[in-house]
Amino acid sequence: MKTAESFKILKVLNPAWYFNLFPETSDSFPTCYFNSSLMKIPEDCRDLVKEDSRFSTKAARDLDIGFQLWNKGVLLRSNIPPDELIHKEKPTLEDNYVFNRKYYKKKSLYYFFLKNIISFNNPFSEVKAFLKTKDVKKADLINPHLRYKGYRDFSSSLIASGPLVSIIIPTLNRYEYLKDVLEDLENQDYKNFEVIIVDQTDSPDKNFYERYRLNFKLIFQEGKGQWLARNEAIRNSKGDYLIFFDDDSRIDPDWISQHLKGLDFFNADISAGVSLSKVGDTIPANYSFFRWADQFDSGNALVKRKVFENTGMFDRQFDRQRMGDGEFGLRAYLAGFSSISNPYAKRLHLKIGTGGLRQMGSWDAFRPKNFFAPRPIPSVLYFYRKYFPFDYVINALIIGILPSLIPYKWKSKKYLMPLSLLTLILLLPVVLIQIGISWGRASRMLKEGDKIESI
Repeated sequence: MKTAESFKILKVLNPAWYFNLFPETSDSFPTCYFNSSLMKIPEDCRDLVKEDSRFSTKAARDLDIGFQLWNKGVLLRSNIPPDELIHKEKPTLEDNYVFNRKYYKKKSLYYFFLKNIISFNNPFSEVKAFLKTKDVKKADLINPHLRYKGYRDFSSSLIASGPLVSIIIPTLNRYEYLKDVLEDLENQDYKNFEVIIVDQTDSPDKNFYERYRLNFKLIFQEGKGQWLARNEAIRNSKGDYLIFFDDDSRIDPDWISQHLKGLDFFNADISAGVSLSKVGDTIPANYSFFRWADQFDSGNALVKRKVFENTGMFDRQFDRQRMGDGEFGLRAYLAGFSSISNPYAKRLHLKIGTGGLRQMGSWDAFRPKNFFAPRPIPSVLYFYRKYFPFDYVINALIIGILPSLIPYKWKSKKYLMPLSLLTLILLLPVVLIQIGISWGRASRMLKEGDKIESI
């Protein structure tokens, strides 16, 4: 894959970001690759971004503008070939420190500085760039952002045409929560949809579904695997629009229509909904407005069927593991399909501790339930190594392993990070063994190749 020329800090702190790679076409996602020699900032967006004269190179000034545009929700499109967007010069070391100080927290600044020193970079140059940029103040990357004022009153011709939507829900030992999901679907204001349930429950209750007034297609599957389930549902779906949903979520009555409306308004291929963790939560600021999506969550996303027809379905290498949805999202991005982050298509994700994927042995991508199991989950390294250069993979490992040493139930408690560092020092041999096991299994997966089937 071709990596995009950008600031080194993105490679260090956000190495698995979709936009670190170039798509096959640029007609959907040129925002991050802004090149002032070939592109113009839209008139109604000029007040949102500022060119920063503190950058010493034109490439850095342009890349900074592109980063601002993406974060502020400007959905640029262009027909410029990707290769022409690449800047010939690279941002200088000082440019990287200016960028770092503008947008990242101090702990990220010090991490970047120490990592560069440990990596045997010229220490004098590092100290000089670090001190020379000390007066750079942190900038607000989100406010002001672009507000699509026409969206609220937009009359969607797509919704008016009433296409069939296929809602895909894998479930495993969660009838207690699935009942709420199905009741929410009964209350949707958009009515032309089918519900495809792939039930992998150990002892399935086939009578459970009879109480609901929904257009069901039920698949009782003995084999367990979330991507096995979703692929089987895709094969059995009839809709040109497919929504992927989890069995432990709650939604508002306009959930389907907001997905369709957002897709129609922006002429996009994927509507990536947002997730809340508990009742009363507000949408995080960076997800509270429309922008190009940099992730795909198979618990809340609408996808046009043509995306699967072009790219294939979910990679079965991820069954019983993690990041299968992230891999699909990146694959769709690289193929040139556009995905919007849709703040109006939201769900409450209950994150139940039993059933589902957690029953298969992991809390998240870097936290196995068994301490002596591979860390991270092998599919994570399979994903990273399949698409990203080696140094990006190492960076992703470093920034993922440390917080994973904090137990899942305390992961939001940032003040425990020093404890995770102490834990890493004490358990370094064990952690290295865990990484080694994961690396070996990922190598076997890569050698075996992907398991991506056609629709």
